[in-house]
Amino acid sequence: MNERDIGAEILKGLEEIAAWKKGEIELKTTELKLPTAHDVANIRERMGVSQQRFATFMGVNVHTLIDWEKGQREPEGSARVLLLVAEKQPEALRKAFNMG
Repeated sequence: MNERDIGAEILKGLEEIAAWKKGEIELKTTELKLPTAHDVANIRERMGVSQQRFATFMGVNVHTLIDWEKGQREPEGSARVLLLVAEKQPEALRKAFNMG
């Protein structure tokens, strides 16, 4: 097994950051589009679960979920990340949370 030199990797990363700040190199960036209230109902429906069950899974009150689905409130923070996982890997979440 190949041993990693974590110290060298950290130093290399710091050197790359310094070069980027000076405009010497461009770093690869990836924009992450997190789901918004507009996406919630579609994600839940694709998972095939009720509003009550999805709200429980998301750790929010069902009225909060309904407000998201109506576009009256926006999911925030970790809820948006969990929605992203539900959107991209619904089968894994159904299995992990015994959702059918």
